[in-house]
Amino acid sequence: MNPLNHVAIIMDGNGRWGLKHKNSRNEGHRAGLITIENILKETIRQKIKFITLFTFSTENWRRPHKEKKYLFRLLENFLLNKIDNLNKKNIKLKIIGYKNFSPELNKLLRDSENLTAKNTKLQINLALNYGSKIEIIETFKKLKKLKKKFTYNNVSNNLLTNGIPDPDLLIRTGDTKRLSNFLLWQIAYTEIYFEKKLWPDFKILDYKKIIKKFKSTKRNFGKI
Repeated sequence: MNPLNHVAIIMDGNGRWGLKHKNSRNEGHRAGLITIENILKETIRQKIKFITLFTFSTENWRRPHKEKKYLFRLLENFLLNKIDNLNKKNIKLKIIGYKNFSPELNKLLRDSENLTAKNTKLQINLALNYGSKIEIIETFKKLKKLKKKFTYNNVSNNLLTNGIPDPDLLIRTGDTKRLSNFLLWQIAYTEIYFEKKLWPDFKILDYKKIIKKFKSTKRNFGKI
């Protein structure tokens, strides 16, 4: 069976779910939080050490102001209400992206990272204001400034995911088959599963089925 150390998830479909069931995209984002909590619990039960959630992309700034404001408020409330509990459960929070938010949210993100920095049971990587193309460009700029060679190891060690193993498994919900500028360098040999269900409809049983299929998949990594 394949070891599973890191799961990455593109949580697609919140807005569509909200329009379909509540006539509100924002209600879909709220419902998606429940799915996040359930999936995190199962991730711990599966003894998976890393999970990366694509929370807000560099392209998401194009969304309506009201929706962005609501998303950031949801994130603030989640951290304010849940971070102490995550810390008690020995869970680490890491922000993958560029903290170009309000001073209040930036401080809350930093404080949450600092509070949980030494925890070891599970590391949750929130991809916030994240875009893989920008990440790679900024990495090459950094290497040039440091006068380091453009080698595989130097690039990997200077990405935003430095110190985090590459994902073994990537799941995208929402019946959309694309990567949306997410971890393009890191998923070179990641197993990818596209799920038809919208994120709020994604259940623990669906997650367990994908994990089971992953563990029985033959992974060659270029070999026969």
